[in-house]
Amino acid sequence: MPSHDRPTTDPRPTTGADATAPATPGADAGQAADGRAVTEQALFEAFGGIRGTVETILPGLLFVAIYTVSKDLHVSAIAALAVSLVLTAVRLVRRDTLKHAFSGVFGVAFGVVFAMMTGNAKDFYLPSMLYTLGLALAYIVTTLAGVPLLGLILGPVFKENLSWRTRNPGRKKAYAKSSWAWGLILLAKCAILFPLYWWADTAQLGWVLVALKLPPFLLALWLTWVFLTKAPPPIDVFAEMEAEEEREKAQRAAAERRSAEGEVLDAVAEDLGHGLAAEVAAEAAPRPQGPRHRR
Repeated sequence: MPSHDRPTTDPRPTTGADATAPATPGADAGQAADGRAVTEQALFEAFGGIRGTVETILPGLLFVAIYTVSKDLHVSAIAALAVSLVLTAVRLVRRDTLKHAFSGVFGVAFGVVFAMMTGNAKDFYLPSMLYTLGLALAYIVTTLAGVPLLGLILGPVFKENLSWRTRNPGRKKAYAKSSWAWGLILLAKCAILFPLYWWADTAQLGWVLVALKLPPFLLALWLTWVFLTKAPPPIDVFAEMEAEEEREKAQRAAAERRSAEGEVLDAVAEDLGHGLAAEVAAEAAPRPQGPRHRR
């Protein structure tokens, strides 16, 4: 399935002392710039970056290009699957992240299976179209339910997990706006593609689908960036958990030290008690009397 439709870095949220430190105009500007940079990096990596874009577009582009020229379903499908496998193999050799490559391989493989089973070349695009429709509905339904999908996906990426739901309302609002943007943009994309699936031929559908790969994705990604950069910074729950663990370790260590000191004092007190008892016993013991002399 296209990795563009679903986001999959290392943000530095302000927590603890940093959140309560007095701010200056220069510091505010620096923090805003850092927040934008962190958000850009997170979105870039989460959505696959330039390589993910190439891996998403190239198999479909190769399929429609070969089919337009040869009208041969088998050759077009095999070529698309082969290039997808090559891209995955390159990632394996370079030991890069495989999630986007595997997503592309599975998407192309499903398309090839559908097209081969039905004998209709247009069915190569059907799994991807159905996936896009389902994802659009997921964005909208989860947002209406109060748990926007984009927050569920990006929460772990920003190390905030689900803290935005109850502790960061401004961020929850940004995730809701972003999810609405993704849902509506993907629905608009489906509104174009599904009529073409019924009315257009394979080449026309393929070229339109290739043309619609990047523009809707970039628009949704830009809107997400706008909403998140204006939102409050994420709460780093991982840092909070680590700080809590450190506090618990310090408390346990202090308790162990107090316990050890108490045991030492008890031992000293016990030794002193034994010594005093021995002295008292010695004082209380009757002294032996010498023999009496007769006058």
